[in-house]
Amino acid sequence: MEPSRVNILGVGVSAINMSQALQTIDRWIETRSRNYVCVTGVHGVMESHRDPEIRRIHNQAGMVTPDGMPLVWLSRLMGSRNVNRVYGPDLMLLLCEHSVSRGYRHYLYGGNEGVPEELANRLQIRFPGLQIVGNYSPPFRPLTSREDRKVVDMINHAEPDIVWVGLSTPKQERWMAEHSGRLSAPVLIGVGAAFDFHTGRIRQAPKWMQKNGLEWLFRTMMEPRRLWRRYMSNNPGFIALVLLQLLGLRRFPRI
Repeated sequence: MEPSRVNILGVGVSAINMSQALQTIDRWIETRSRNYVCVTGVHGVMESHRDPEIRRIHNQAGMVTPDGMPLVWLSRLMGSRNVNRVYGPDLMLLLCEHSVSRGYRHYLYGGNEGVPEELANRLQIRFPGLQIVGNYSPPFRPLTSREDRKVVDMINHAEPDIVWVGLSTPKQERWMAEHSGRLSAPVLIGVGAAFDFHTGRIRQAPKWMQKNGLEWLFRTMMEPRRLWRRYMSNNPGFIALVLLQLLGLRRFPRI
């Protein structure tokens, strides 16, 4: 049975905590059922609001984890009291640790050139015995059909249980939806900037800022040129739309 969901602006956000997320992934690997995980915060929800195709991709995912505290708070407000944040970088570390005794095989897809190799090295030092069976840093341009087939063959040949996808939203969500039926791996997880966080290329927000929903502010200060437009447009729009939903003035169907 898959986790229940909370409708936030038309996106079905899984009403879960970290323990439940790990249990769900264990079940997918045990049964070899193919699923992808969207690790989603306000940015992902707003991308889904603007683009029905991105919303459909989220709603067809095996899990949509509440990556940001606003989604946690809203889920609780809507009646799902046991929801906690399932933050992508933390999920990656916990699942790697969890995998050692179970023998899960991991593949790293994404990041700039050299990043997945460095990430693999760091994770294997941190978690001795962790099996990372391959990595690939794709070019920024779209792959040709031939190149894409080679990537699929390369990943399938490595026989991973989990493919970590370190692209950006919504690029990683599109990639997972397009490839989940072509890859033999039962689990694809889009974790965005986790590759850069865990290799030290980008600093993570202090825990107190994460817990209080202020990570967006810290990331804007760290990368103002890239992120200020995103947060200045997404955050006010998200608040306004959520108020309309909570007051019953506008409906957001899950499609």
